[in-house]
Amino acid sequence: MRSSRTTWLALGSVALLASCGTRNGSRAVSDEAAGSKPRYMITEADTTGFTQAIFAGGCFWCEETAFEDVEGVAAVISGYVGGEEMDPTYEDVSHGRTGHTEAVLVTFDPAIVSYEKLLEIFWVNHDPTTNDRQFCDRGRQYRPGIFYRDEEQRRLAEASVTWAKERARFDEPILTEITKATPFWPAEKYHQDFYKQSPARYQSYRIGCRRDARLKELWGDTASPH
Repeated sequence: MRSSRTTWLALGSVALLASCGTRNGSRAVSDEAAGSKPRYMITEADTTGFTQAIFAGGCFWCEETAFEDVEGVAAVISGYVGGEEMDPTYEDVSHGRTGHTEAVLVTFDPAIVSYEKLLEIFWVNHDPTTNDRQFCDRGRQYRPGIFYRDEEQRRLAEASVTWAKERARFDEPILTEITKATPFWPAEKYHQDFYKQSPARYQSYRIGCRRDARLKELWGDTASPH
């Protein structure tokens, strides 16, 4: 079934009112939080004994909630990947100056949840028909992608495209990148678990961007509820 592209575009001007990361939108943070910009630090406790995966599907706040309650997932960290610049800041990434995209680092126990399962969750939580936009957010910094960490992840990521095509309710080509991971840089602390820090703002952004409505159009009942 072809997705409702016309309806999606017609609502774009409304969705922009809640654009991800804008100072005037629902995702704005306090001047104090934005001014200090303390960086989240990945510790040994975040990684020991686990495997990691990196996914980019637009606003990293919404990607966090897609994975955090999955059994076997130990941690989900918002950050930046896909660029060459070292230690990028949110301001640099959001202005498209570094080549990075917003992403999440998912740390998981492969004895409980497989990488293949995480790939399935990723597919139905983003729009693979756009390459420089996700929902109401525009720019290369919102491009979707699977950033594989080794050859086995690359193989599984490429195989998962078939899984996605079999469940898609759209006819457009899949534009999601499958790319070797560059260094992952954790985002500032005020971005981590924002749905817990400011649930009203998080929901306002999510609804304003029609994220769940669009996912329903793309994936039907396979889309994850939030």
